[in-house]
Amino acid sequence: MARGRLLLILVVLSVAAIVAWWATRLQTPSFFAAPLRLTPVSFADLPGWRTSDPRAALTAFTHSCQVLAKKQPADAMGGVGYAGDVSDWTGACREIPPRDASAAQARKFFESWARPVAIGNGDDRSGTFTGYYEAELTASRTQHGAYQTPVYGTPDNLVAVDLGEFLDDLSGRHFTGCVDGHKLVKCPARAEIDAEGLKQAKILFYADDPVAVFFLHIQGSGRVHFDDGTSARVNYDAQNGQPYTAIGKTLIGMGVPRDGMSMQVIRKWLKDHPAEAQRVMETDKSFIFFREEPIEDANAGPIGSEGVALTPAASLAVDMKLHPLGAPMFVAAKRPDANPNHDDHDFDRLMVAQDSGGAIKGAVRGDVFWGFGADAASIAGRMKSSGKLYVLLPKQLAARLGKSQDFHIP
Repeated sequence: MARGRLLLILVVLSVAAIVAWWATRLQTPSFFAAPLRLTPVSFADLPGWRTSDPRAALTAFTHSCQVLAKKQPADAMGGVGYAGDVSDWTGACREIPPRDASAAQARKFFESWARPVAIGNGDDRSGTFTGYYEAELTASRTQHGAYQTPVYGTPDNLVAVDLGEFLDDLSGRHFTGCVDGHKLVKCPARAEIDAEGLKQAKILFYADDPVAVFFLHIQGSGRVHFDDGTSARVNYDAQNGQPYTAIGKTLIGMGVPRDGMSMQVIRKWLKDHPAEAQRVMETDKSFIFFREEPIEDANAGPIGSEGVALTPAASLAVDMKLHPLGAPMFVAAKRPDANPNHDDHDFDRLMVAQDSGGAIKGAVRGDVFWGFGADAASIAGRMKSSGKLYVLLPKQLAARLGKSQDFHIP
């Protein structure tokens, strides 16, 4: 018991030191990036709104409302605070039309209570939109034959800290560390885990393809087909706190052409260069830990950061430090066709912020969930589009913004 109290004290002291360091940084104006600028607009300003079909977004929003119903009215919606609290959204949740609503009825519903608000990095409203999907891999409960690559649960010694619990100015800031004896230290990076394993973490299963496991880490969720004929789903549970590096950048630095860089190009390079693949993957120090769950509904997506099943082409991953989960967001961008030989399509679509990701940083940044299967993987792996982002806010909240309002980005 005394040793447990000592460890707790050491962790708290480590956290206090980090809080003090952040507080010093926050006193320096240059630490802040361009402000998140919100500018109310009209539905007529949303490209393709009048001909869009927001029924999938309506389904996703219904799921978000079920989460809000379990919260207190005064609970903050999250992000930098522009979305108010739960009480500002309950009126809209009470008026959701039935499941068999038409596209016109769904549009009318959103127009009845919301006003679109353009999102910008200061004066710049352009941003980047990518895609992700639910990965697929083959595995075994035991290590044998080709099944050699472990997929880990969360280590027992991992500690995740919300700095906002210690200092209000640090709301939304987090860090992750691992307890080693009497110290709180950095968790091992990918290369160290590959070389030495993780005795503090349970191995959920062994996969037959290290590249497939790497992409499972990138996507954050997947479906697993076991050699005994059973299947399961794995969802993101935690991360080692180490920085994420896109290995596409690593390959570009090695001379692979920048033009056309995609998940498919990266996967092929790793397959074609087995002697170098592990070293390249290990340039990404980030490492993901998973939890295993049954596949209760094969048509539903995995559980996102908001705690609801993701809806294909209607759930959006955003930067949670800035944006609230559960808010409808309109994306105006491009997306690839499932057939790589076909041209890209306009992607002007209402979605709902329901997930987050280590690489999703910034005000005008979104990651579109495309679902499960070959088509989803084809689209998600090649999607990288410039575009614009809008959030639909309850009219009373949009009115408080005036003509425009800036929010500092932490």
